[in-house]
Amino acid sequence: MKRKSQDCKSRLPDNSAMKQQQLPAFRLQLSANEILSGFFATGVFCLGMGVILLLSAKSIREIEINYTEKCASCAKLREDATNFDKECNCSVSFYLPQKMEGNVYLYYKLYGFYQNLYRYILSRSNIQLVGTDVKDVRNCAPFKTSDEGLPIAPCGAIANSLFNDTFVLLYNFNSSTQIKVPMVRTATAWWTDKYVKFQNPTYQNLSHAFEGTAKPPNWPKPVYELDEEDPRNNGFINDDFIVWMRTAAFPTFKKLHRRLHRIDSFTEGLPAGSYSFIINYNFPVSKFQGQKALVLSTLTWSGGSSLFLGLAYLVTGAVTLLAFFSMMAVHLKLKERKTFFLQ
Repeated sequence: MKRKSQDCKSRLPDNSAMKQQQLPAFRLQLSANEILSGFFATGVFCLGMGVILLLSAKSIREIEINYTEKCASCAKLREDATNFDKECNCSVSFYLPQKMEGNVYLYYKLYGFYQNLYRYILSRSNIQLVGTDVKDVRNCAPFKTSDEGLPIAPCGAIANSLFNDTFVLLYNFNSSTQIKVPMVRTATAWWTDKYVKFQNPTYQNLSHAFEGTAKPPNWPKPVYELDEEDPRNNGFINDDFIVWMRTAAFPTFKKLHRRLHRIDSFTEGLPAGSYSFIINYNFPVSKFQGQKALVLSTLTWSGGSSLFLGLAYLVTGAVTLLAFFSMMAVHLKLKERKTFFLQ
């Protein structure tokens, strides 16, 4: 018994102010005025931020061009998988009523495409994508191997469904002259994705690195031919591929595709006027009743044109101020009662 009591005593905390939680920090006491001041300051801050963010979002110039119906003939062609090798182009014209000043970004937008399905998200090989082993296809069902039994690179459902429509934007300078709008295809992916999560195998010749593998079934060309002009944008580190591999949370989403190259006639942005998109139509959406669109947009310090963040701040600020006024009323009422009893 004596030994057991000694063991119990050895497990007791030291008899110090820190261990016994007797420091002033452990007995933090705020007055009613301090609590009310905190609520009031938080509410005013959130309301102010909400107003600033909403005004910032309203200053963004954005135009959306839905080309689902306008390219219906191409959509019908793509319904038949045997037409995968047949090229189909369509033209969509639109008018830009106001000049888009500064940096302009081109997004593609999909409606009704569920990138958030659990099995779809898991169908990829991170070991393969970092260049460690291009033949690792363990988690890539149902797109692991080709009909010949070769491992697919990149494997998985996400990679196989890569968005592959291509676009050329033309500025109709006048009735007889069209100017191709210069676009930059790089620097569209997140830095951590480009330089950490996606890496090519360490080979001088990229095509040799993928020997003994097959391209995804829906791809017209292998991964090492995604951008042969720029080796820094080819293979697994291709920006278009990386952007697509970052799955969206909702069935309607847009992804950054190109950036305006501000040279020549476009140094200040996109001038107002008539434009045309020449679309090489490859990505089928009619089978799942989806739609496709292109979005041209500017950005501000707070990001894109979404009103969600501004509205969230406004609602938070309003609720906090409502709580402040409610607590203030209760505090004043209790204070009056205390004064009455003291008298």
